[in-house]
Amino acid sequence: MSLPAAETPLYNHPLPEIEQWLSVKGCEQDRSERHCWHIQHPDWKAELCLDVDQLTVRYKQPNESDYSIQRSFKYSLSRQDIEDAVFAGP
Repeated sequence: MSLPAAETPLYNHPLPEIEQWLSVKGCEQDRSERHCWHIQHPDWKAELCLDVDQLTVRYKQPNESDYSIQRSFKYSLSRQDIEDAVFAGP
């Protein structure tokens, strides 16, 4: 399965391709909340949730217990724009 061009809005990606993209980026799907994914970097952790009309990302520092920064990205943004913003960290 290949992804559409990176400039393609995320709403034009089928769900299995979005899930593949998140997996390739190092995210792991939550077992109980299947619409949420988790990723961990040395300096931060994040929870990504595929909501109805946007991707919501909640960041926290590795030593913090609560998420401290939340950002939302509309699916009308390109996959590349979302990728650049989300995976750059908080």
